Amino acid sequence: MVKPLVFKGDKPKKKRKRAAAADDDDEHAPSSSNSKALSAPTHNDDTAEEDDSWVTAETLSDIAGPVTVVLPTDAPTFLASDANGKVFASAVENMIDGDALTAEPHDVRQVWVATRLVGTDKFSFKGHHGRYLGSDAHGILSAHREAISPEETFALVPVADNPGTFALQTARDQFVSASSTTSAAKPPKSAATSSSSSTAPTTVDVIRGDAETIDFASSLRVRMQARFKPKQKVKKEQKAQEKVSRKELEDMAGRRLDDDEVRMLKRARREGNFHERMLGVRVKGKHDKFA
Repeated sequence: MVKPLVFKGDKPKKKRKRAAAADDDDEHAPSSSNSKALSAPTHNDDTAEEDDSWVTAETLSDIAGPVTVVLPTDAPTFLASDANGKVFASAVENMIDGDALTAEPHDVRQVWVATRLVGTDKFSFKGHHGRYLGSDAHGILSAHREAISPEETFALVPVADNPGTFALQTARDQFVSASSTTSAAKPPKSAATSSSSSTAPTTVDVIRGDAETIDFASSLRVRMQARFKPKQKVKKEQKAQEKVSRKELEDMAGRRLDDDEVRMLKRARREGNFHERMLGVRVKGKHDKFA
């Protein structure tokens, strides 16, 4: 075995066994650093990008990706479509205290994919079965076409006197509306002559696309996934910009920084006065150099 050259007067170098010892300790018991890493919550951008919570669209620029349309019926319902393209009002099950602002879908039939058509202010809404929502000349809504024609395009008009709601305008300049009507159910023929055969009235939700004006019945709410909302994306980008390592700060300052200076600069980066604080650190470094 070839040994390294040793010169007279050189101090013998001892082998460092700390790393090996640490490895041995890791095999038998978790170290304190590892236990802290396991117990500490992880906040990374990947989980933020996969945020599937639902929020209310406030402006037209918000609307993109999977959305639900909350109808102004007596009990809040979603605009939904079955596999055959039939459009109907689907009951909302995920909601807090009956507040439509907290409605979340529980059925894939209640979800539409909203897409703004290139070069226009129109939107298309694709159902879970790959077909598009449309309104015919009689105001009947359906979702059975696989391609987009003028009947499958809609304009979203913000309702001035009801912030956070939109009117869904068809290609014929009419609006989608939803209302609840109460009708008495007919009793069975065999019990028609019996006084005890009366049945309770039933509520029917009617959805049409031929309303001429914007009113309460045509004021709809659009709920969307938070990760597609532009404001949420801006916040994520700002948080990413606020993150800076100690090495980057020292490179900008041109010298080594102590812990207090690092904390101060990171706080300044969050508060927006980073450049002023960094200038002060540089000036202080020059003074220390010639002190």
